[in-house]
Amino acid sequence: MTQAVGGDYVMDAKRDRLVITASALGTVFEWYDFYIYGVLAPIIGRTFFPTDNPTVELLYSLAGFAIGFGFRPLGAMLFGYLGDRLGRKYTFLATIVLMGLATAGVGLTPSAASIGVAAPIILISLRIAQGLALGGEYGGAAIYVAEHAPAGKRGFYTSFIQAGVIGGFILSLIVVVGTQWIVGMEVWDAWGWRIPFIFSLALLAISLWMRLMLRESPVFTAMKKAGQQAKNPLKEAFTAPGNRKRMLVAMIGIAAGFTVIAYTVMFQALYFLQSGLHVAPGIAQLLVGGSAFAGMASFIFFGWLSDRVGRKKPIVIGYALVLLLVMPLYQFMGATANPALTQAAARAPVVVSGPDCRFDPFAKIQPTACGKLLDHFSKRGIPYEKRSGAAPAVSIGGVAVADLSSDGIDAVLTAQGYDFGVVRPDWPRALMLFAALLLLWTLSGATYGPVAALLSEYFPARIRYSSLSIPYHIGTGYFGGFLPLVSQYIVARTGDPYAGLWYTIVVVALALVTCLVALPETKGRPLDA
Repeated sequence: MTQAVGGDYVMDAKRDRLVITASALGTVFEWYDFYIYGVLAPIIGRTFFPTDNPTVELLYSLAGFAIGFGFRPLGAMLFGYLGDRLGRKYTFLATIVLMGLATAGVGLTPSAASIGVAAPIILISLRIAQGLALGGEYGGAAIYVAEHAPAGKRGFYTSFIQAGVIGGFILSLIVVVGTQWIVGMEVWDAWGWRIPFIFSLALLAISLWMRLMLRESPVFTAMKKAGQQAKNPLKEAFTAPGNRKRMLVAMIGIAAGFTVIAYTVMFQALYFLQSGLHVAPGIAQLLVGGSAFAGMASFIFFGWLSDRVGRKKPIVIGYALVLLLVMPLYQFMGATANPALTQAAARAPVVVSGPDCRFDPFAKIQPTACGKLLDHFSKRGIPYEKRSGAAPAVSIGGVAVADLSSDGIDAVLTAQGYDFGVVRPDWPRALMLFAALLLLWTLSGATYGPVAALLSEYFPARIRYSSLSIPYHIGTGYFGGFLPLVSQYIVARTGDPYAGLWYTIVVVALALVTCLVALPETKGRPLDA
């Protein structure tokens, strides 16, 4: 079956399958490179930002993670300009080379113990390179597939790109767990964690081989033949009539909304299970990764569904359901994964009081006596409540703690039923956790599956790469990319393991209102206009 697109260009099914496969796999591999840092944030923290506080190390590591996201909009501007001027194919070939080399570089960078402050500087530089590369990847892959797709199948075709983003996260977990199993935890902690980063060189070779077989997009080819390319696509993206409004709606209503949902079930769930609930890291990774694998089908389903009911409806309904369900689902996971901790926190709540009860999660040493007490509970992952008082004090279950040393506090916590050991949920509880995560992934699929088709249809062809990439990466980079850091910072400051979810709720509510008020339906719009 063939279809004419952009004048005299004819597509065929065999080439379309190659386009989808090569683009989707390239997206999997490139997002693998970006996500592997987030998955290994705790070990990166203690390797490159060593302190005596795991919470501080994690926050420094997540700050480096956020920096990569912060540079994605600059990459979107650079590669968006090149994609609109030079073509879709070669631009996203360049992005994948830059990403693969930068990721391998992280695995080869010596630790802070070996080269001192140079180690985190090199790490951050490589994160910046990753951010620039990813800023050009998604737009190129999404547009390339959309511009090959028949009008009635754009949602379905491009949903594989959306699923590929999650596929990168799943692959990162598979490689991490597999490497741990092969080399053993002792070698893993010493140097084996570097293997998943260096493994990106093999993925880079596969991606280049597949993408070099592709031809240029038919829409861009026809546009170039007609001499209709934008002379300065970056400038036109901000000056074309109505385009600034379109980019603002895409940034807040689409990119920010779906990204915080995806990262809430991706990274926040992983940190919540491991740090907040003390679930064994391997089990937490299998639960989040396994549910992500099962949930990938929902991304393709909602992409397909958007070809029938429109792009906007699944996204809006998904946002509304997230607002209703995200907090109850996390509370359910807390009670299921570590019921002893949940019951102890309810039966014997921790109250810390003092005249200057401030806690700075980034400080190596807390400046006040009350802050030092909060630091102890933060390290333990114990929820607490803060109150003002004349002198530093701790009560657990309404009983004042006489000995405020670390050993004294831990002794009372243990007596009150708090367990600091690693938790390994049994099969019934693991299945319930899996079901809760799968529901969150399904909601993520509803809000993310139709997005590539929607954004490709939303912007004019001559400035599509720039117009799509810039708001996409500002929304995902600044609203979504900072979610792990902001949410964990809120948790550390408040002592409430669920407080970080308010960031998700506020951003999704803003996205929902934006879509309801300003987002038009795009299904069926021609892509050569």
